[in-house]
Amino acid sequence: MAHDGISPRDSVREAVLITEARTSVEEQHRARVRKYLFIMSFRIPALVLAALSYGAWQNPWIAMAIVGVSIPLPWMAVLIANDRPPRTADEPSRYGWRATDSTALEARSHPVVNLDEEPDLDRRAISNPRATS
Repeated sequence: MAHDGISPRDSVREAVLITEARTSVEEQHRARVRKYLFIMSFRIPALVLAALSYGAWQNPWIAMAIVGVSIPLPWMAVLIANDRPPRTADEPSRYGWRATDSTALEARSHPVVNLDEEPDLDRRAISNPRATS
């Protein structure tokens, strides 16, 4: 059946299902543009609503509150639209810090230095036999 030494059973195990395929770059771009346009579509109606509320109630605080809510919309739209799709479990992590197992402090003990006392050479020789050589 298979001439390259791979049995049909092994080739079935390596088959990729179309439901597991990632979305194309074009589809991701279209989705991001739709998110951006959806969020930005609230900006102009908010400004119009602020003008109408000022005209109706002659209260600048209500109009300024509506304008204030619409100010961060472009920033939020850009951040949300530029967000990448969520990471899958099989995608490798490129962040190298987690891969290393390092401790913040060294595990071995260090001698304590007290600057108020005179150094006692005999005591240091007993606690650290390599220091006398």
